[in-house]
Amino acid sequence: MPNFSSSRALRMRAASPSLPLVSLPTFTSRDCKTARGRKRTKNKTYPATATKTRIDMSEIVPPEVRPKPAVPAKPSHVVPPSSVPFVPSPQGTGGEGQGSGRGSALLGYIGIDTIIEQMRKKTMKTGFDFNIMVVGQSGLGKSTLVNTLFKSQVSRRSTGWSRDEKIPKTVEIKSVSHVIEEGGVKMKLTVVDTPGFGDQINNENCWEPISKYINEQYEKFLKEEVNIARKKRIPDTRVHCCLYFISPTGHSLRQLDVEFMKHLSRVVNIIPVIAKSDTLTLDEKIEFKQRVRKELEACGIECYPQKEFDEDMEDKSDNDKIREAMPFAVVGSDKEYQVNGKRVLGRKTPWGVVEVENSNHCEFSLLRDFMIRSHLQDLKEVTHNIHYETYRAKRLNDNGGLHPISSSGQDTQESNL
Repeated sequence: MPNFSSSRALRMRAASPSLPLVSLPTFTSRDCKTARGRKRTKNKTYPATATKTRIDMSEIVPPEVRPKPAVPAKPSHVVPPSSVPFVPSPQGTGGEGQGSGRGSALLGYIGIDTIIEQMRKKTMKTGFDFNIMVVGQSGLGKSTLVNTLFKSQVSRRSTGWSRDEKIPKTVEIKSVSHVIEEGGVKMKLTVVDTPGFGDQINNENCWEPISKYINEQYEKFLKEEVNIARKKRIPDTRVHCCLYFISPTGHSLRQLDVEFMKHLSRVVNIIPVIAKSDTLTLDEKIEFKQRVRKELEACGIECYPQKEFDEDMEDKSDNDKIREAMPFAVVGSDKEYQVNGKRVLGRKTPWGVVEVENSNHCEFSLLRDFMIRSHLQDLKEVTHNIHYETYRAKRLNDNGGLHPISSSGQDTQESNL
């Protein structure tokens, strides 16, 4: 490496010959690097090192960029229950391990609300059963009212009854089943009739065959439940609703009416109706309804819907209105007449047409809406959860428990029962 300090001294000597020759210190490249390092130290930087790490930019791997998970869009066929966003409310104040019931904010649509649609599709495929019993004296229009309720010929008399049929000497139980469909929903409707009830001179204990039939259906369902290899869907023949027809006397209930409802209200849902209410004036109808309600309350008879089964204040408010309207004063008819340019179901009289579905003429529309459009499922649930469970608990306690029924020992088990 050239000696820069000697060259500099020679140039200065040549420029000024009078100056003496002075020997200057010698600087090397290492000294220059050291000087630069000290300068950086003054500027609060680290001294330069003799070795440097060489970085190959081609070896640097950029971090993996993961795509943001896509939030599935809400199906177009699902209608939101409300426009208010979901705000979870914590259900506990404990520490860790106690937050199992605590809600969490949803980051996107999940689809929990589609369970209702799933249940609807399944019900439409399988259908459901509804069994209704009609009880009352002959000539009160029981078959006509059932046909009017379901707007089809579903009663026993509409299918196989002849006018030559005589009134039986004892109470008989006859049922007829139909499959009716509306809006893609199938329902197996069974109408149970009780010819001969209240038509005898001596009507003592005439409700016993009816009570026996109802309990037999509970027993049949119970046997299917205790089977080892039971059916996936147990046939339901239990009576879900009993329409009791009261004669429109305008005075009070008969002793037969009181005794029947007192015994049967414990095992089945009873809905009392005043048959052929068009034979009463408006004042007579109001007074008769009030008198019937007082007698039922005095005898301790609870008709459906029972007060003790009201689940919340909303149910209580709706059911109170129904209890105040009982017994329903109804008129049945399966014939149509022209009234004000439209066809209506009604009964024609010399002074006009009594319109069945006109709430100013009778309370048929209230009965239909209550029994079919708002409380049909509740009738089935009360039958299963209350009446059937009461029978089941009593049956198992009395018998010490039912043994499972096999296909070979079914006859033996039935004989023991």
